[in-house]
Amino acid sequence: MDLSFTPEQEAFRREARAWIQSAMPAHIAAKAKNHAHFEPEEIREWHRVLYDKGWVAPNWPKEHGGAGLDPTQRFILGEELVMAGTPELSPFGLRMVGPLIVQFGTDAQRQRFLPKILSGEEFWCQGYSEPGAGSDLAALQLKAEDDGDGNFILNGQKTWTTYADRADWIFVLARTNSTLPKRQQGISFLLCDMKTPGLRVEPFLTLGGTPAFCDTYFDDVKVPKENLVGPLDGGWSLAKALLGHERVSIGDVGRSTRALHNLKRIAKKTMRDGKPLFEDPGIRARIARLEIRIESLRMVIYKTLAGAELGKAPGPESSILKIRGSELSQEVDELQMELMGLNGLNWFNEGAVPAHEYWVPSNLNYDRATTIYGGSNEIQRNVIAKGILQLPGA
Repeated sequence: MDLSFTPEQEAFRREARAWIQSAMPAHIAAKAKNHAHFEPEEIREWHRVLYDKGWVAPNWPKEHGGAGLDPTQRFILGEELVMAGTPELSPFGLRMVGPLIVQFGTDAQRQRFLPKILSGEEFWCQGYSEPGAGSDLAALQLKAEDDGDGNFILNGQKTWTTYADRADWIFVLARTNSTLPKRQQGISFLLCDMKTPGLRVEPFLTLGGTPAFCDTYFDDVKVPKENLVGPLDGGWSLAKALLGHERVSIGDVGRSTRALHNLKRIAKKTMRDGKPLFEDPGIRARIARLEIRIESLRMVIYKTLAGAELGKAPGPESSILKIRGSELSQEVDELQMELMGLNGLNWFNEGAVPAHEYWVPSNLNYDRATTIYGGSNEIQRNVIAKGILQLPGA
């Protein structure tokens, strides 16, 4: 298998890299250089820059506002954006509900929602997990009852709804039928305006110290039936399609590669016994092992890219990418913290440690969730056993 890029693809990489460097506003570029945290307003600003370029939704079909890039070009662009440290755009509209509306939505839904997702006029959050339904998503209890007047009435709670307090819309999985034999049946996929009466959001801090997560409560929230995506009681298939794309993004190798570069920088400027830690053979060996594993993951992604070039959608291999990508992200975080020593105890204090490192402690804590969200890694191993290994009874 040829794992090299063509001259045309390498030329596109150079084009993308040059454009990113020239297009980043100065204040965003300064933060990117220092691995700093971006506020939601800065993320929205970068969204608009990418939108004006036509690269905000590279995975969308061109007829719906996508960039018209092939799978390899999309990978290259994504890798260059991550390596440059640009703000990561909210995935809920662009990478989750948008593609789902393209694939399963009505013409009216596409015309209503897609343009405003692309432009950044409307931002989305995800209503999947509940206090008693996380990795076991089929246990969800949010009820959506037909009021007989063209609406569903929602009652229940969602949790871990990232930036729900800043979102304009939420897509939810809700139980529309409790009489069917399997729990995965009777679930529907609905779109809900966050301004609807009866919908209440309560933010709370993540373990990383950021106000990203929210509890979202539904008390007789009215959702018009035209906001049902796909068939009634058939939302489970849509949920699985969305999670497949989410798992591929969690397994993104670019983020781990950039974190590895930061790890090397920490090792080179952290002194022990008068020498940089990078000169310690044990430290170098641990960094090398991580680098080898990251390159191995990159090879699997290249194989997935080759399949995508032939029109193959992500399958069970997305679970492999999710497991390895999330575990590697955590391991790089842990080694960064170990090398920082006491400096790792400083949170959000730009003056206490070198600017490159002051967000490492927060990232370490936030990234504990990467092996849980998108379907826990334990669940992903079951998916692999059933879909790839085909073990009896799996």
